[in-house]
Amino acid sequence: MRILAIDTATEACSAALMLNDDVLLERCTFSPREHMLHILPMVDSLLVEAGTTLKSLDALVFGRGPGSFAGIRIGIGIAQGLALGANLPLIGVSTLAALAEGAWRQTGICQVLTAIDARMGEVYWAPYQRKAGVWLGEECETVASPEAITSLGAMLSGCWATAGTGWQTYPMLLHHAGLTLVSGNTLLSSARNILPLARQSYQQGSIQPVTLAKPTYLRNTVARKSCSAGIDRLTSCVKNRQIYPCIQNSIRQ
Repeated sequence: MRILAIDTATEACSAALMLNDDVLLERCTFSPREHMLHILPMVDSLLVEAGTTLKSLDALVFGRGPGSFAGIRIGIGIAQGLALGANLPLIGVSTLAALAEGAWRQTGICQVLTAIDARMGEVYWAPYQRKAGVWLGEECETVASPEAITSLGAMLSGCWATAGTGWQTYPMLLHHAGLTLVSGNTLLSSARNILPLARQSYQQGSIQPVTLAKPTYLRNTVARKSCSAGIDRLTSCVKNRQIYPCIQNSIRQ
């Protein structure tokens, strides 16, 4: 299985390439508000190192959010443009689920409380549990005030790892008797942690055509821009000679 993942949903910008299920190449940088400068060079660099092209891949994966609204739009836009040019199916992976995967890789703890600072005094939050190699909890993803999250968490008990910027912003988010919190050493999502989740989705047939790819914002008060902007973004890069050789060759083949 050959899958390319990109993630621009948080302050980090990353791309990772899975070849034959286990060979993993990765690029990652901390670059708030500069994702457009880095993501295409990262993709091109990975393809060059692997000696492959977009059209030889099985799928393209993107971090669909929640997270930074601008970052989510950039990620889905670039993913759409590349997938359309190479005729690849898309897979969207939850940013919160990717955080849970990262915390589990760091600690081995199968219960993870994910929280991303959503600004405006709110947090993107979900409790994830890993059972039989599958993460459960996506249906619980929500955006709420720290006070509301504290109320929701009152029913939790046992040992949980924490992941995401929400814990850094609100260190006392959940603290009560019967609940043990352990740092998951995972502050931001990454393409590397998206890949295992994408592989599961691909094996289950949970892939989408380019036109049906959707972001996850959770906050309904923010206007949602059309995902067709992805094609426009890629076209703009080509016109401004910002497209990279390996990507361009993949699209033209």
